[in-house]
Amino acid sequence: MTQAVFNFCAGPAMLPASVMKQAQAEMLDWQGQGVSVMEMSHRSKPYMQMAAEAEQDLRDLMAIPSNYKVLFLHGGGRGQFAGIPLNLSRSADSADYLLSGQWSRGALAEGEKYLHCKVAGEPNLIDGKVALPPQSALNINPDAAYFHYCPNETIEGVEFSYIPDAGHVPVVADMSSTILSQPLDVSRFGVIYAGAQKNIGPSGLSVVIVREDLIGNARQETPSILDYGLAVKHDSMYNTPPTYAWYLAGLVFKWLKSNGGLTEMAKVNRAKADTLYRFIDGSDFYRNNVDDNCRSKMNVPFQLADDNLDSKFLELSDAAGLKALKGHRIVGGMRASIYNAMPLSGVQALVDFMADFEKKFG
Repeated sequence: MTQAVFNFCAGPAMLPASVMKQAQAEMLDWQGQGVSVMEMSHRSKPYMQMAAEAEQDLRDLMAIPSNYKVLFLHGGGRGQFAGIPLNLSRSADSADYLLSGQWSRGALAEGEKYLHCKVAGEPNLIDGKVALPPQSALNINPDAAYFHYCPNETIEGVEFSYIPDAGHVPVVADMSSTILSQPLDVSRFGVIYAGAQKNIGPSGLSVVIVREDLIGNARQETPSILDYGLAVKHDSMYNTPPTYAWYLAGLVFKWLKSNGGLTEMAKVNRAKADTLYRFIDGSDFYRNNVDDNCRSKMNVPFQLADDNLDSKFLELSDAAGLKALKGHRIVGGMRASIYNAMPLSGVQALVDFMADFEKKFG
């Protein structure tokens, strides 16, 4: 019997098995066209129909209001670190950034190239564990061009339990690692953007959901590839888009709809996270250094009591079919990324392995 393999990589992450099988079956002949979808013109009628369906499926899943545009762009999440200030501000403006980890810090560093940026809040420690600031601790400038934050940080494993209220200031969210994991009130945001390689599809694609009143104000020096107005005008096809990634994203959207949408996905994601955190909390051999109120449901970092055992843990877990559990170099230890495509059985297999490892080496 072939050993089951579960991929806990933080990104590019695993895709649903059924989506991969469908893509495999359609690789050489898509919809009877006699060619692969990756070989087709993005302006052909079949491809444009597929692209339109993908957008509509995403709109359905997220209940995106009609006054928001959905863009499928190049550059992943990092591309939008520059795209946001170039489309939403002028050089004399200021913007607020809520820092929660490495990705929000990366967005801040890029934003500072284009305008004055102010830190609106930072994590702190509660009983030695990382905690995110509450709404009451945020210092938001009512005249800011926008307020930026990252709802879920993959490296530190922290997640906001609330959507910050910035008043009339447009809220911009980097949802690369949490989009489509649970229902969301899109109307609370000015812009939502996400690199695809965690919960949407393969790397290279980014999805941007932007309120219409924030479109058409790009700076003159904005590269055309980052101009939201041009992207809207040309239906995300100002130049050749990442066609195969867009196709795979569309398959993922249909998979989500067939599995009950985001309400059902949220239930599964909560069950997966609870299973793993419950085991860690019940063990003296493993620990998680994030406050209970802001633990990520997508990325679970954990440390062993003796870090000299890290290499042995990684060696044996990989041999057991549990892939990519090494923590980010900044925080060390282990990290299990359990995005939408990870089944509950994968998390249970990890917990079983961790229990067995503790018995042998604890």
